[in-house]
Amino acid sequence: MKTSGWLKVSVAVLSALALQTAAFAQDVPEPEATTVDDVVVTARRAGSPIWQVEQGGSTVILVGAIGGVPRDFDWRPEALEAATARSQRILYPVQAEASISDLLRLVWRMRTIANLPNGTTSADYLSPELQARLETVMAGERGDRWRTQSFVALGFDLLEKAGLDRRGRGATDAVRRAAREADVDGKPVGVVRGDELIDNLITQPPQIYLPCIEAAIAAAEAGPAGAAARIEAWRSLRVPEVLATPLDKALNVCWPSGDPEIAPVLRTQWAQATTAVLGEPGVTLAVAPLRILAEPGGVLDQLEAQGLEVIGPVWKSDGVQ
Repeated sequence: MKTSGWLKVSVAVLSALALQTAAFAQDVPEPEATTVDDVVVTARRAGSPIWQVEQGGSTVILVGAIGGVPRDFDWRPEALEAATARSQRILYPVQAEASISDLLRLVWRMRTIANLPNGTTSADYLSPELQARLETVMAGERGDRWRTQSFVALGFDLLEKAGLDRRGRGATDAVRRAAREADVDGKPVGVVRGDELIDNLITQPPQIYLPCIEAAIAAAEAGPAGAAARIEAWRSLRVPEVLATPLDKALNVCWPSGDPEIAPVLRTQWAQATTAVLGEPGVTLAVAPLRILAEPGGVLDQLEAQGLEVIGPVWKSDGVQ
């Protein structure tokens, strides 16, 4: 049975607002036998894009993570887990924090969040050409509920048609698990408050999400084969190819990571956090969204502009680094 749009939005937002329950150890292990080179070499065996940056006595290993990696996809997470256990500290993606009142408010306002305003439909916002493409993609749907869904909810539906596996597990999950078992200290690069996320969903007009809908339609047209090509390019370290896939482009402009209010905050927090840990001794392993690292003007470009040597796979589409 198909999940209704409002329920999909509820699940997605509740997931974004969920408090991180994993306890981070406060005592950072300092294994005497561990060398920086050993950790770096071990991490690179994971089969995911990894870069190394050094400054003074500090080494940062940047792991380019993507979402939607199926649980049964073979990418050797055990190598990344081993590198995690031998690092001095971990940086995780931004964490959302919500109170009980935030969750109650979310439930109370869900109908507003999950529907287009004032009885409008997608045809009131999309160009005739784009609406026609949407009609084709959604032709197999039962009923026409999708026509009045909010563009956040519709975006979720289209990304699902594109083959995105939201139940998948990727680099971040592997690192969290290994860090807990090895008692390695970690922290998120920043925090987004639950009330800010909810306000964002309530107040943003549908027109803000038009780029998301256009990109998500293209991803849905590419279908699961496009999603598989994205993951294979990631495992094969072909970073520009990952960023060029329709699905990755859609994820970059859809809620939450592509929201015009949230996206700049995420990028700033990663740039600042990376610079900060380059002043810490030993090895820091950072699991960051691949696009935030490798996009033009992203973290890797910024590090290179500072005169630092960035060692790892090619991330620029022209191959010049």
